[in-house]
This record gives sequence, C-alpha cells and structure tokens, in this order.
Amino acid sequence: MTPLRLTAFGAALALAALTATGTARADAPTAGSAPSAPAIPSFADSHGLTVVRDATEVHGSGDFTITVTTKQLSGRHKIRILLPGGYDAHPDRRWPVTYFLHGGGGTVDDVAAAPALHSDSMITVVPDGGLKGWYADWLMQNTAEGAANWETFHLTQVVPFIDEHLRTRTDRAHRAVVGLSMGGYGSLHYAQARPDLFGQVAALSGGIDFGMAQIRAAVLATELNLVGAWCAVSGSTSTSGSGKCTGYGPYVDSDAIFGSPYPVLDADRVWKAVDPAAPVNLAKLARTGITLYTGNNDIIDIHTAAASKTVKERLDKLSIPIRLVNYGVGASLSPNCDGGHNYGCWAPAFADYVPRLEAAFAATD
Repeated sequence: MTPLRLTAFGAALALAALTATGTARADAPTAGSAPSAPAIPSFADSHGLTVVRDATEVHGSGDFTITVTTKQLSGRHKIRILLPGGYDAHPDRRWPVTYFLHGGGGTVDDVAAAPALHSDSMITVVPDGGLKGWYADWLMQNTAEGAANWETFHLTQVVPFIDEHLRTRTDRAHRAVVGLSMGGYGSLHYAQARPDLFGQVAALSGGIDFGMAQIRAAVLATELNLVGAWCAVSGSTSTSGSGKCTGYGPYVDSDAIFGSPYPVLDADRVWKAVDPAAPVNLAKLARTGITLYTGNNDIIDIHTAAASKTVKERLDKLSIPIRLVNYGVGASLSPNCDGGHNYGCWAPAFADYVPRLEAAFAATD
C-alpha cells in the first residue's frame, strides 16, 4: 500500500486552521566585553563521537561549546555546556546534570535566553537537536538531511560521553531532561524511553500529545519547511539578529520522521508508539518527577495547553504525581510573559523550575 502523505498545500491548510508548536529561537546574546576564559575540560573521541579540534567556542565563564561528528548524523553538531561556578574550585565534587533540548528551528545557543539554566548547583548540557530533528531516529535516512538518528545520538552517545569527560553524578536521581516546544516532546519521550537515565523531566509548551492533529501537523510543517505560517506567529528572530526566521532546513518527505500521520489501517503506528501522552508510555514515568509549563494565550500555546491537560489527566488516572503550571495569559508568571510561545514566558518558567529541580537533586543526596 502506498503511504498517504501530506502535500505542502495540505499542510498549509492545516496550519491555517491552526497548528504547530512554533519556532523556538532565542535572540543572540548581546555582545560585550570578552570574559576571562574558563578552564575548558579536555574531551577525547569516544562513544562514537569524534571531537572537532580547534572548534571550541567560549561564551563566558563556565560556558562553552564543543563540536562533534558521528556516523549517526550527517555533518557537524554542537554541544553547549554550562558548568557551575564552583566546578574548578571543588575538583573532588561530582555534580547533577540537566539536559536542555531546544525547540524547532532552534540551536544550542537558545539556552542563552534562559539564564536560570546556568546554575551553580548543576551542569547543564545542550546538545544540538537539529532544526527539525524531533529527537527521533528517522524512518527515512536517505532524505536531504542524510543520516538522522537523533535519539541514538543523544541517549547512547552524548550522555555517556558527558559522564566520561565531566564530573557528573551518573545515577538517574541526579540527571534531568528538560525541553520546550519540539524539545518538550523530546524531553518527555526521552524520559519514557530511558527511565533508567532520567529521574526528573520538564516540558515547556511541549508538543506532547501526538493524538492531536494540530501537533502532528506541526511536525509535518517542519518536514515541509513551511516557515511562513510559523514565523508569522512565533515572533522568532534568527541568531544573526535579522528578525527573519531561518527555517527548518531542506524539504523532506512528510513521512520522513514518524511515517504516515494518517490513522488509516494502522499507517500511523509509529506516531502512536512514541506518543508521550499514550497511557502505556506515561506509565513508564512512575518513578520520575514530572513538571509541565504552558500558557494558553496564543494560537500555538492554546494547543500545548490542551496537550498538557490531557497528559495530566491521564497521569492522575495512573496515580502518578505531576506538577502542571498553566500560566494562562502570563501575568501570574512574569510581567514579561504574554502567555505565548516565546522566551518571555519560558525564561521565567525556568527561573521558577530550576530551584525546584535543584532541591529535588539535593533531596536525593
């Protein structure tokens, strides 16, 4: 049977009806005086990752980016690392580690828009997730994107690579995964796929219910690179400061990542298998601390709010604790938050969440 595919025109119509988790890009940090160079740990090739020499970028004290290659992905990929202030001063100490997964159209540098993630109580690691990687091992590996095994890259290569080279606490109780938008899907999916790795998970404005047609259409829009509809509602800016959305990379088949999205003759079986809102997947979070944040005040977050509500209701039925913060129009969260799909809300959400995460880490010592 020939798989059913969504054409670009069809996806555009779906978006017009309202779809998507939106582009998650951060404004570039404002240039200033160069900070003193931090002590950068040495990284060697391991776990299938080859470190690109002379490509390290230093952003500030304890804030740097390395570049790697891997057979799991085409091209070069960055990993930004934020070390706690006391990392060098306490050479015998090991630290909790949090993985931050950026959103669609984003990069590792988006973390600069969420200062709370640079904590003095933990290491934060920001691996490249691709413009439209969706934190998945793609069904199609012969698209214009080439090799695209993002889940394998993150879970079987980056995590052990970081544990080998940095002084991390390697038990699940001291490791978290957090993300927003596309990365919100990634964080919840990774926590479900590898509960042995992650003891805490948070999703902000996440595309976390693949049972919703609007969320599926968001994935398709990235595959078809329909930037117009997303840029019109995201308010995103490129890291160059041009104010234009940079897009989601080359056009690929609409079935490239998860296969056919249509619920006909089980054609959408992969979507259902990886759906973070599926009760069978939520049950895997029985021993995991779960936090969700969302607004509901724009044409994107109204859908992430619905997805988050569904996830909470299903977790409640499973008697699994969850903290859901629906900040609505944003006033309860921050004067800078309008309840929409943007860092004006995500930055204060992380400011609220990180101290709670730090306390959770400390409680397990």
